Amino acid sequence: MPSQPPSLLLYNANVVTLESSMPRASWVAVGDGRINGVGRGEPPSELMGRQGVRVIDCEGKALIPGFHDAHCHILAAASALLAVDCSPAAVSSIEEIGERLRQHAVVAPADTWIRGAGYNEFYLAERRHPNRRDLDAAVPDRPVRLAHRSGHAHVLNSRALALAGIGPDTPDPAAGVIDRDPATGQPTGLLLEMDGYLDGVVPPLSSAELYEGVRLFDAQCLSLGITALQDASPGNSPERWRLFQDIREQGLLTPSITLMAGAENLPDFLREGFSFGYENGGVRLGAAKIMLTMTTGSLRPSRDELARMVEEADRGGFQVAIHAVEAEAVEAAVEAICLQTGGRPSELRHRIEHCSECPPWLAARLAACGITVVTQPGFVYHSGDRYLAEVDAERLPWLYTTGSLRALGVRVAAGSDAPVAPLDPMAGVYAAVTRRTSSGAALLPGEAIDVETAMRMHTLDSAYACMQERESGSIAAGKRADLALLDRDPTAVEPEEIKETRVLMTIVGGHVAWEE
Repeated sequence: MPSQPPSLLLYNANVVTLESSMPRASWVAVGDGRINGVGRGEPPSELMGRQGVRVIDCEGKALIPGFHDAHCHILAAASALLAVDCSPAAVSSIEEIGERLRQHAVVAPADTWIRGAGYNEFYLAERRHPNRRDLDAAVPDRPVRLAHRSGHAHVLNSRALALAGIGPDTPDPAAGVIDRDPATGQPTGLLLEMDGYLDGVVPPLSSAELYEGVRLFDAQCLSLGITALQDASPGNSPERWRLFQDIREQGLLTPSITLMAGAENLPDFLREGFSFGYENGGVRLGAAKIMLTMTTGSLRPSRDELARMVEEADRGGFQVAIHAVEAEAVEAAVEAICLQTGGRPSELRHRIEHCSECPPWLAARLAACGITVVTQPGFVYHSGDRYLAEVDAERLPWLYTTGSLRALGVRVAAGSDAPVAPLDPMAGVYAAVTRRTSSGAALLPGEAIDVETAMRMHTLDSAYACMQERESGSIAAGKRADLALLDRDPTAVEPEEIKETRVLMTIVGGHVAWEE
């Protein structure tokens, strides 16, 4: 064993290491934030009684690597925790959304905007988006901003529209859409891909509010066994980097953080001397995040501009992470990466985020170019019923084809995309294994994978996606001591039990950060 003396010993455990050299073990010793011993049978006798070593009897429970969320939006998720919950779990109709907003407006300070988050029109009784009149009826005299679960749509009431300067003659911003009444031309209140526009209008949360949201988000992560996060927000800038440094210094966020650089802000990072993989104070700089969308019906940015952005990032030594949902966007992303790498795998492990629609011929090209995919298995569970109802029959077989991608040799990692979907990694594992929606319907069951592979997607493959697989993602000597103790072994239960799995303890950097 390494010479560093242990400070923590977990024994009598069912250790799922995700290491091929020793797939299962029964004890793990930790010292100075690192794993310094893993073994089978009884732990070394000298460790059991050593002074200064905390000994934890795991009572045969499953000990796994801590979960690594490879794609989330930390500040947006923190902000959503402070907003009025309008998610499908909380409301089932526009009337209920209005009532929740009204009740909050009664107690909220008079000079604040009323903020709601998480609505999804598919799961509302009315099967439509709320509009400004719906929100006016609930809160007529205060500005209201209601965020869609996806984060790509918002609804404003009349007061908020006026403050935002949005009227019948307001042109659509670049890449955004102001929904309008076809009869009158008046804005309905529904805005698509205009969160950046609104951020310049809606007063931001105060520092105290934001930090409280981060504290709540941290508690949620730890209770779910999440020990590492990759923030994929396209607006990340050097200023945002400094904010996360402050958050870490204040001890508000426990999991390790990889902060992607917004591609539009990449020149600012480079001017300030940042490089890919730079780490300080528990925050690491990750890929250049590029948003490739088709909200307006055409690709934005254009193929030429996308190629330029990929070239700029690659030349600066940065991995790219391209947001691509539709098959057309995924194709453009693959083309841009292959153009830069000559169609060969790159040491930078360029990524496509979501890769929601991926036809077989495109999957083969993606594999040949060595592109990593970071997808969201949890979407199958949380949004699968909507996909089955609304996705064209021609495109449905292309949807979140995890099994096919892996069969081609593509490295596929998993993220939640929180707050778009709940953080819960076990829901993602369940969905990847069963391909079942929240109603129990099957969505492309032929794309299912085995439990251990699904767990690896949420741990080791996520670490691989940001080039941290030597540091974390499995249980092996020398790696960071990020661990989660579960109440059952997901690999040994009936598939329907997987989503019921509870975390009993979360260990981050060798310290017990949370326990039930």
